[in-house]
Amino acid sequence: MPQLDTSTWLLVIFLMTISLFCAYQLKMKNQDMTSITALETHSDYPKTLLPWETKWTKIYLPPSSPLQS
Repeated sequence: MPQLDTSTWLLVIFLMTISLFCAYQLKMKNQDMTSITALETHSDYPKTLLPWETKWTKIYLPPSSPLQS
């Protein structure tokens, strides 16, 4: 009974990955992204402020910092 020849599997997997990547890139190149950006800039909804966006927090230097006086 002959054994299965697996010497070309790495090449097949590598070429399949490259061809799938190229096909995906070509498909994405033809997509119209203006509809996505139009949804992001839609201004009918008010922007909700999160609690940490309304507060100013002071950032302290560590005690070993040479800039402290």
